[in-house]
Amino acid sequence: MNVGIGLPTTIPGTTGEVLVEWARKADAGPFSTLAVLDRVAYHSFDPFMALAAAAAVTRRVRLATMVVVAPLRNTVLLAKEAASLDALSGGRFTLGLAVGARGEDYKIAGVDQRGRGRRLSEQLEQVRGLWEDGRIAPQPDGRPGPPLLVGGSSGEALARMARYADGYAHGGGPARAFASAAAKARAAWLDAGRPGTPALWGMAYFALGAGSAESGANYLRHYYAFTGPFAEKVAAANLTSADAVIDFLRGYRDAGCDELILFPTLSASDQVDQLADIVS
Repeated sequence: MNVGIGLPTTIPGTTGEVLVEWARKADAGPFSTLAVLDRVAYHSFDPFMALAAAAAVTRRVRLATMVVVAPLRNTVLLAKEAASLDALSGGRFTLGLAVGARGEDYKIAGVDQRGRGRRLSEQLEQVRGLWEDGRIAPQPDGRPGPPLLVGGSSGEALARMARYADGYAHGGGPARAFASAAAKARAAWLDAGRPGTPALWGMAYFALGAGSAESGANYLRHYYAFTGPFAEKVAAANLTSADAVIDFLRGYRDAGCDELILFPTLSASDQVDQLADIVS
């Protein structure tokens, strides 16, 4: 199983300088991928802009969105941004897409939240077509665009993933929840008549070091406030010790995860160093 690390793009107080430092440290460390989250109605960095900055100061580590809320965006511009980032990074980018769950993001973007699943399906087909057409962006090594992941837990979302994408992006939770979702993703893949198996990606949150647990939990409570009481469960699942991280990694590895992204809940760059020591 590959282990990646998230950029602190959604953590209040993060600066551009901090993001660049995180990217450089991740590139020098044991991590496979540097990933970002996506919010619109939040004090956060745009995911494509953040990864473009990371691409400029890295050479090895892959880049990924986990995930971008596609229905909020113009499809042609989304396809161009993703293909451009893939070209700028030398083919190191993976595009993860989903419908998103936060109504306030749709409201501030002026997009109707109804029918967002159908819109994502249409977008996935259009994005593939735009990349294959080859008119909107450079194509590194002649490839028609970056690998595609699709997130979501419903049967419709999994069928969408199996039809249009290269893999599945799970939204977090214990290893047993990932194992259940992975089994459904593989079944949907088989039902769609796709050869091989889908790439299976997971995610979790971490905060390491003395005094970090409560600060990290407070961030998660705020970030997931839209879920009501469930935000407390997300905060309680924050990985706050080396043992917790190691146990979580083993659980996901045993559940068949191909790529696990650990997202920070604190922006201090020593979080990269502490996680690198554990992963190594």
